[in-house]
Amino acid sequence: MNFVECHEEPIHIPGSIQSFGYLIGIDADSRTITFFSRNISDIFTIESPEKLFDRKLTDFPESFQSIINSEIYTSLERFTRRKNETYFDKIFINEKEYHFSVFRSEAHIFLEFEEVLINPDKRISNKYDNFYIIDNEKELWNHLLETLTKVVNYDRMMVYKFMMDGSGKVIVEKKNENMESFLGLHYPESDIPKQARDLYLKKRKRIFSNVYADTVPILSKSSEHIDLTFSASRGMSPIHGQYLKNSGAASSFSVSIIIDDHLWGLVTCQNVESKHIDLEDRVQAGIFTTLAANAYSSFKSKRELNYRLELNEKIAELKTKFLKHNHLLDSLIESKTEIQNLPDADGLAIISDESIVISGSTPDIESIAKIVQWGLGHTNDRIYVSRSFLKDYGDELNLSKNTAGVIIYFIEREKNEMLIWFRKEFDEHIDWAGNPEKRVAVFSQNGEEKQMISPRTSFQIFTENIKGYSTRWNSRNISAVHAVRDLILETSHKNYNVIKSLNDELKKVNEELDSFSYTISHDLGTPLTVMKLNAQMLLGNLVGDSEKSKIKINSIIEEIDSMAEMMQDVLQLSRAKHSEVQLESLKTVSTIRKISENAKMTYGSPASEVIIKECPDVLADKTMLHQVFLNIINNAVKYSSHKDHPKVEIEGTEDGQTIIYRISDNGIGIPDEEKHKMFKIFNRMDNAKKFKGNGIGLSIVHRIMKRIGGNVDFESNEEGTSFILTFKKPYI
Repeated sequence: MNFVECHEEPIHIPGSIQSFGYLIGIDADSRTITFFSRNISDIFTIESPEKLFDRKLTDFPESFQSIINSEIYTSLERFTRRKNETYFDKIFINEKEYHFSVFRSEAHIFLEFEEVLINPDKRISNKYDNFYIIDNEKELWNHLLETLTKVVNYDRMMVYKFMMDGSGKVIVEKKNENMESFLGLHYPESDIPKQARDLYLKKRKRIFSNVYADTVPILSKSSEHIDLTFSASRGMSPIHGQYLKNSGAASSFSVSIIIDDHLWGLVTCQNVESKHIDLEDRVQAGIFTTLAANAYSSFKSKRELNYRLELNEKIAELKTKFLKHNHLLDSLIESKTEIQNLPDADGLAIISDESIVISGSTPDIESIAKIVQWGLGHTNDRIYVSRSFLKDYGDELNLSKNTAGVIIYFIEREKNEMLIWFRKEFDEHIDWAGNPEKRVAVFSQNGEEKQMISPRTSFQIFTENIKGYSTRWNSRNISAVHAVRDLILETSHKNYNVIKSLNDELKKVNEELDSFSYTISHDLGTPLTVMKLNAQMLLGNLVGDSEKSKIKINSIIEEIDSMAEMMQDVLQLSRAKHSEVQLESLKTVSTIRKISENAKMTYGSPASEVIIKECPDVLADKTMLHQVFLNIINNAVKYSSHKDHPKVEIEGTEDGQTIIYRISDNGIGIPDEEKHKMFKIFNRMDNAKKFKGNGIGLSIVHRIMKRIGGNVDFESNEEGTSFILTFKKPYI
């Protein structure tokens, strides 16, 4: 009897499919039949299935005529050019409608069938952009579950997030009232072992309609195992089937959450009774999950960018302090509190030869000296990071609880110069969904008895206490330490060559970023234009009662326009930073009038009113001035458009050697708690999310006004907002 670990179980070649599916495999070159599921005679009229081997479908027109006549089969070469990409159609077989799916995997073309099911409870709108106005992780995933409920609706629906070690945690949940909650529970890596995670990355939607139903064997002309990785009806692992039964589920459905080409998590659904979901609804569930994943990735990227900008500001302030001193140690000591706080540490030790200076909560000097000697003798890395230092070396070095986590940065080893950040022990406990302890049981697979890890029979909360760890040092913490390292290199005169190398590298990166911005604007603009033209042609060719199709195509056109606008804004942001500035005396009135008229047509309501008063000349760059007024006036008209009497006033006044323009609206206003981040890139206020926008415009304005020697500020309350633009007065 063989013993098979969970991660060794060959779940991609189960030798069977589920009973809702029907499968035929043909050779990609000869088009002859090489395998099929034993149940195909249930839907196709076949007297002797064994005679199908090495024959073509066209040899049996009376049995497979509906397949032969389908467009997807007549154009099989075109549809199967790309491996592992599935194409869908619908055909009638003996007066019943079936989904017909085709994909190529290695040397075989798979023809898969399942009956079309009508979902009378399906309640879904055509609005797909709601995910992109949410910038809170929990709210986003809850919104996804609410949306999927209208499509698939299982007894329990969860978002399951993978941890770095392969284990997982339920982070949001939607369930029937009579079901036990799994929210917040952890699951060990063995519940979804590596080969299962690999399959979820390849085949992103997986359904088990009835875990108690018998599977259907695959009949093959050879003894080779058929790889069913991309088959929608692939049979389940006996271990996974038992796992679902133990959890009280008779059916499950999951959709992979893919972020940056990695398996971030799963939407996993369970039903107490058997339940099958129509293929079309499963595909739509996959689309909504992809939209949510993209929205999550987008707002995480925006937050990360904002953090980087804030970190750069803090480092710039530190640089000013560092440059006041001739010795690095003096610079570090003066700024020790700020350096400690940058990676969110509890304490900091500054070491230089025999000198040790501390800040915050640290171990005693004797313990720090031991850690220094350990670091010099046990690691060659410039930066060493650990959250389990107390667990790993606590007994050896006789450490206290405030050394659970450390980051050591070796400034210069020969002089014993280093920084050590400390974190205290985190009183951590993990609530597991049942005892994760592994047990062995006997299972039968393909007629062979094997010993495998048995799924647990209880999912009651099992609490495990974790000792000797600090909270995890995340990517932001590590970035902060790298920023301190770069600051030390930059401000230390002995590192001139290193500084020059870093500056050259930074210059190269900036040039690449500029090139990237222009690529977005120009190279990607062409396919967008083609897409828009094709969509418009398709819209023009629609006839008859096709209102839903028109709505969908118009939605596509709107999204193309939004993408083009965002690309143009990214280009403008780059230009605002690097373009040559040509200051001259400029008249503003015609520019303001033209922008205002266009804004009323594009963003305003029929009642929108723009009042233009005095418009004195300003000293500015012509192109940049237009961009400033364009963004500010468009925003004023847009954000006041939902009022009963929307009004915008524009007025310029002289004040000594400056010209001050005030653009005021009676719109939604800016909440007090968000005023501090108005000019940060990609920032969007909560009350502005019902309006279209990408959060780039005000960053462009802020950058331009600084470059032309002016300033931008604002005043806002519940009655509206006034943006104040300060320009230099033209020379007489």
